[in-house]
Amino acid sequence: MRVLPRGRLNYGMQLPIQSQSTLYAESWEAAAGPAELLAVARAADRLGFAYLAVCDHVAIPRRLAAAMGTVWYDPVATLGWLAAATERVLLLSHVAVAALRHPLLTAKQYATLDHLSGGRLILGVGAGHVREEFEALGVDFARRGALLDETVDALKAALGPEEFPDFHGERFAFSGLGQAPRPVRTPRPPLWVGGSSPAAVRRAAVRGDGWLPQGDPRDRLPGQIARLRALREEAGIEEPAEIGAITEPLYVGEPGRDVGRRTLTGEPERLAESLRAYAAMGVDQIQVRFRCRDHIELTDQMAAFAADVAPHLGDQG
Repeated sequence: MRVLPRGRLNYGMQLPIQSQSTLYAESWEAAAGPAELLAVARAADRLGFAYLAVCDHVAIPRRLAAAMGTVWYDPVATLGWLAAATERVLLLSHVAVAALRHPLLTAKQYATLDHLSGGRLILGVGAGHVREEFEALGVDFARRGALLDETVDALKAALGPEEFPDFHGERFAFSGLGQAPRPVRTPRPPLWVGGSSPAAVRRAAVRGDGWLPQGDPRDRLPGQIARLRALREEAGIEEPAEIGAITEPLYVGEPGRDVGRRTLTGEPERLAESLRAYAAMGVDQIQVRFRCRDHIELTDQMAAFAADVAPHLGDQG
């Protein structure tokens, strides 16, 4: 089940402000809020970005707060709000920690989001990594992988074409329970699986419509993609998965300041040449992040990328 245009390297972005881990948040995001978030989302919609992504954490324990922060907007509330302010851009949960919630609850929330947005949902799911979140919500952290596998299967049923879906698993079972409104996209919204562990890659291969790597470096991606494709073929799944990658930080042009040694900078053609390497590996979509000092510079960078870099990404056959 593919939702992105074929034959080209698509690009989307995780929104700033809505999650503020020290691993990637810029300093200006701490004082920003809904107005800046809305401006960036509208810019992405206007400039041809494939999707907007929002992360998911319920609560951050003190031991991780210094690194992860405690600012994590709820993905359903945030994407629902932004759906009303945008027209065409897809809405991605990257990623929903789906095992924390009953699949019928998740299905109700995201089916409503898909319905209200005119069929723009991509449901991205992942296993999660914060033990205290699971413990606080009464979910077995040690079994989160197996629980997510069953949750994904249940979500496929609950978000499918039947108003009264049937599912019978080890932990979850439902029958004769109707949910409406139904999703707009048929037979269901696409489901992408996040994570780069062997278990996550297998889950993406055999259960997902797409794969969202979590920061795999370029030299590791080809092997991961080959394994995913082999597992998918072994499972008898003919439809190719939509494969993603998170790029290095970007700055279009010469920044005139230190933007970090990993940041790709320079002329648009140079950036495009570097990014085309992802397509050569078999990547269908890249998630980009721009170095910036405020949301104005961010939207300027987004505009420069869309106007000057994206045209050089070219058709991929």
